Amino acid sequence: MKKKLTVTVDAEVLPRAKSYARSRGVSLSSLIEQALREVAGTTTQSFSDRWRGQFGAANRDGPRCEALSDKYL
Repeated sequence: MKKKLTVTVDAEVLPRAKSYARSRGVSLSSLIEQALREVAGTTTQSFSDRWRGQFGAANRDGPRCEALSDKYL
């Protein structure tokens, strides 16, 4: 659930922060949320980062591979 937050920043920082967010293709709110997650230590990994390196190569010599090859190839 999202909550509304009022933040006060220096007048010189706001235009640069908006420009930075725009150049990254994200909203200023998303940029601030991500920064707060990093500071709080609650960063969430993307789906691909979370699963990268978790799967090994398929065993191509087993009976299961042979049965699947016969069925689908």
